[in-house]
Amino acid sequence: MAVRVRVRARRAALPVVLCAGLAAALTACGSDPDEGTNGVGKLSAPEIESKARTAADGADAVRLSGTLVSKGGSYKIDMKLKGSGGSGTVTSQKSTFGLLRVGDDLFLKAGAGFWSHSESGGAAQAAGKLDDKYVKVPSGDPAYQQLRGFTDKSVLLKGMLGLQGTLSKGDRSEVGTVRTVRIEAGKDGEGGTLDVSLQGTPYPLRFERAGGAGVLELADWNKDFTLAPPSKDATVDYGHQLPTT
Repeated sequence: MAVRVRVRARRAALPVVLCAGLAAALTACGSDPDEGTNGVGKLSAPEIESKARTAADGADAVRLSGTLVSKGGSYKIDMKLKGSGGSGTVTSQKSTFGLLRVGDDLFLKAGAGFWSHSESGGAAQAAGKLDDKYVKVPSGDPAYQQLRGFTDKSVLLKGMLGLQGTLSKGDRSEVGTVRTVRIEAGKDGEGGTLDVSLQGTPYPLRFERAGGAGVLELADWNKDFTLAPPSKDATVDYGHQLPTT
């Protein structure tokens, strides 16, 4: 009987010994969620947010796409942005228009239907002329600063990546094929959630705005793209002010 007891004891101890031997690579015989990552998952929520903002501010380029919801309705945005300007499209329930900014020169491109929404007779007559052309937005036009904001990387990121409330660290997740750690603001993320990359540079990859005000994805960090003014034959200079639309 004594021999059988010793054998059973040795057999029972074997899994414990194996588990202890793998402790350097595994935690409690389970996968370490931070193994092979950039390590930001070990930080506190405020520290992770700070790392993500620093990474975003330091990047030369980014693509921002998704949906924005406001009192006026919902909008889809898809913009490539860098320090010298940006390009892309904005879509509302009624129309889609393209934006291109190179330095301080801002251009708007839309179909005739976009321009014919105006109540101005002159604008309606000009709709055919402006159809699918790049219209240079005068810097003194009331719409200039508002439209420019969609093409300004620092302004757009600062305005859209705001978390409201006390921060807490949420679950591990994925955006596409990239592993992320989620930061939540307020109770159950009601103040917004931010997914930060656990691979490479800790860029913000997905942002759900507070109050159901839209979801944005951020990709192509530091991926440069061509930014050049449109050709003269594709451009219309409308003067000091755009048609009211």
